[in-house]
Amino acid sequence: MTTRRDFMKTVFVGGGTGVLAPSVFSVAIQSAYAGDGQPMKSDDSPILVVVQLSGGNDGLNTVVPIGDDDYYRVRSRLAMKPKTCLRIDDETGLHPALEGLKSLYDDGLASIIQGVGYPNPNRSHFRSMEIWHTASDADRYEQHGWLGRYFDGHGKDLDASIGIALGKQQPQAFAAALPRGLSFKTPEELSLRSSARGRANGEFRRDAWESMNGINEQADEGASIGELAGAPLSPGMSPIEFLEQTARDARHGAETITRLIHTVRNEVSYPRTSLGRDCSLVAKLISGKMPTRVYYVSHGGFDTHTNQAGTHDRLLKQFGDAMNSFVTDLRKQGNLQRVLILVFSEFGRRVKENANSGTDHGAAGPLFVCGGASRGGILGAQPSLHTRDLVQGDLKHQFDFRSIYATVLEGHMRVAAQPILRKRFPIVNGLFSA
Repeated sequence: MTTRRDFMKTVFVGGGTGVLAPSVFSVAIQSAYAGDGQPMKSDDSPILVVVQLSGGNDGLNTVVPIGDDDYYRVRSRLAMKPKTCLRIDDETGLHPALEGLKSLYDDGLASIIQGVGYPNPNRSHFRSMEIWHTASDADRYEQHGWLGRYFDGHGKDLDASIGIALGKQQPQAFAAALPRGLSFKTPEELSLRSSARGRANGEFRRDAWESMNGINEQADEGASIGELAGAPLSPGMSPIEFLEQTARDARHGAETITRLIHTVRNEVSYPRTSLGRDCSLVAKLISGKMPTRVYYVSHGGFDTHTNQAGTHDRLLKQFGDAMNSFVTDLRKQGNLQRVLILVFSEFGRRVKENANSGTDHGAAGPLFVCGGASRGGILGAQPSLHTRDLVQGDLKHQFDFRSIYATVLEGHMRVAAQPILRKRFPIVNGLFSA
């Protein structure tokens, strides 16, 4: 490959279509390797699975304060009745749709962390999600995600599939100085070129890419990609060598993923839901010994401003059942001890229900950690719902979410948290089993 156009054709039509994140090309030429660590390829290396409950999950109707009269006073229509909840203790119960999660909790494989948030909370979906993805302060904007900085810290030799996100686009948490990670929504996207329709889609994506980047067939035919502006990536590696390596890694990762999805069998059955399917795919890739260290999946629909009850019931059942199948599958594989599942939402909901039988954007909420390394149980006190203890109608946070990140990074992923989070945050004691 000697021209810029030839390179783009090879990457976008020759196997990387729908897999390689477009951001790799917009920043790769100007990126420098950020770390000098060694790639992690051991079969017993730790794995983190992040599950994002998008839209702002109502934490109070998920982990229910069944012993709090204030809860029933401010939620006359939406409050979960104590007798229907899955009882944890006299003060707390889980939503009745969370039988799958409650089973994990009873087995010591799920932890509930109460009141997770951050100072000066933002009620915008986009901004609050950005804060969680980049681990930034509420008044600070970061270019890279917390997981992207984790990738950067392990050097230039990481496999492109070090991170895999199941979704339409790569999560901002993966944004890095040296872009890594593969993203796809369905397995079919990994083999677009296998059909006439796939070839058409591939051609469209290539044409769209060329148009966006000002590539003209006649004018650009003789231009070398090595002439693109940007400082060298590292001694001995030119821009074209780096991009070729990235493209090869992405294509190899896509081929491996496709093979494993069709050859590895799950140990258990999964719910026939989007989240169930995603967890099934992740379990197959873990069983197939992918070098991936971070998987990212999303479960959306939690923005329940109107008629919350039925929607929330359905979403929580899908979540609890998928987690139960996933953890059970990992245990039968023998991989449960090396996998930690971190479940978060960008914010909780307001304490008081609204006039539309729903809840509006709030602040702090519960976070879940599942897996063999989890100690289980509840961390933190049941949040007070008394008016004097609220901040503008929202719950106060007990734990900064970055303390959870720091605990996961150091206690499970075995890396120093401060360089990744840019600050030192206290470790949460009692999250992991001894």
